[in-house]
Amino acid sequence: MRTNSKTEDEAILSLVDEAIQKAEKEFKPKTLYRIFDCNINEDVIEIQGYTFNSKRLAENLSGCKRVVVFGATLGTECDRMINLSVLENLSMGIALQAAAAQMIEEVCDNLEEEIKREYGVSLTQRFSPGYFDLDITEQKKVFELLELTKRIGITLTDTFEMLPAKSVTAFIGIEEILTPSP
Repeated sequence: MRTNSKTEDEAILSLVDEAIQKAEKEFKPKTLYRIFDCNINEDVIEIQGYTFNSKRLAENLSGCKRVVVFGATLGTECDRMINLSVLENLSMGIALQAAAAQMIEEVCDNLEEEIKREYGVSLTQRFSPGYFDLDITEQKKVFELLELTKRIGITLTDTFEMLPAKSVTAFIGIEEILTPSP
């Protein structure tokens, strides 16, 4: 995967390739999503009895009647491998960290594509707690809605950090697709 590389240094490219191969072999992504009806009022989003206060999220979901709420993780092995690599070989640890960051984004992108195909819908952009004016503390409600700890093993610290570290939660609006009338 050297398509976007800005270096021609073979040692760096080899290290990156090795990190990507390790990540693809060892990390075990897990995802969970649910689709909910939602009500949007100016800067408040209501989902399944929970309210989320964010003008920017409300703008992102504008016009949507349903929302996907999801969680994704690369699992605890990812954290263990990165932490061990940093101690044994800092360069590999950094390369694994970068490979994991790219991999979790790909997991989220693939989940979005799966939802689009399965339901035949168009989706808004992902929006996560901690973005703009959606406070990171809202993460607790997402965890309750999805039961992320029980279902896919993501935990939330008292400072709202997710563990494993390479984990993502997000809201994605479902835009209604209008089918042309005959």
